[in-house]
Amino acid sequence: QVQLVESGGGLVQAGGSLRLSCAASGRTYSSDVMGWFRQAPGKEREFVAAIRWSGGSTRYSDSVKGRFTISRDNAKNTVYLQLNSLKPEDTAVYYCAASYSGSYSTYHSWGQGTQVTVSS
Repeated sequence: QVQLVESGGGLVQAGGSLRLSCAASGRTYSSDVMGWFRQAPGKEREFVAAIRWSGGSTRYSDSVKGRFTISRDNAKNTVYLQLNSLKPEDTAVYYCAASYSGSYSTYHSWGQGTQVTVSS
């Protein structure tokens, strides 16, 4: 089991930037995939980005491609999500998640979330 703790959320104006962090402790294997998801009020949780610990291959949703960047620091067991050119529609609770199966679509552990609010 891996424990995930997100940080870095906050209030920012449209066009601004934030960097979210996800610190992982416990079980972490090189084959694992780490993902970021978000859930806006009244909407379903949606995939944002993912990265594999080993090799660093990444995936992004179309809505954030070119604006958000996911990265990882293997030595610190930490995954980052750099949010640039933020829009009001990016407002949501952002969750970090871990996939033990190496799949980009199935996740097994979740963090508590961090709020990102973008004002217009």
